[in-house]
Amino acid sequence: EIEIMKTGAALALIGSAAAFAPAQTGKASTKLNAFEDELGAQPPLGFYDPLGMLNGDCSQERFDRLRYVEIKHGRIAMLAFLGQITTRGGLHLGGNIDYSGDSFDSFPNGIAALIGPDSIPTAGLVQIIALIGLLECGFM
Repeated sequence: EIEIMKTGAALALIGSAAAFAPAQTGKASTKLNAFEDELGAQPPLGFYDPLGMLNGDCSQERFDRLRYVEIKHGRIAMLAFLGQITTRGGLHLGGNIDYSGDSFDSFPNGIAALIGPDSIPTAGLVQIIALIGLLECGFM
């Protein structure tokens, strides 16, 4: 009876060990394998395109353009974060933001600068968005 229990326990251990063994899979062959050797493609994912932005038109030029845009937007996000923590820390530009005498530090920080009772006037927001659009389309 004890020997049967030991045999049953040993078989259960063998079965559970097989459940954690890595599955043998073949390497998928797709057109995206052309970018497996690019900088940033690393195991275990290799070339990772979660949104499928290179499906269909998989030229090197398109890949390079998407990489450039990704790096640019990452840098813009880092600058936005730096601007956020700088103004939250109390450091503002000196002088006035407009001819009516509103100083830079008279506006609140964060999302309150865009919406709320003390927010930047609509004409100011339109100018900011127009400048960003000009920089995005014309120079970057």
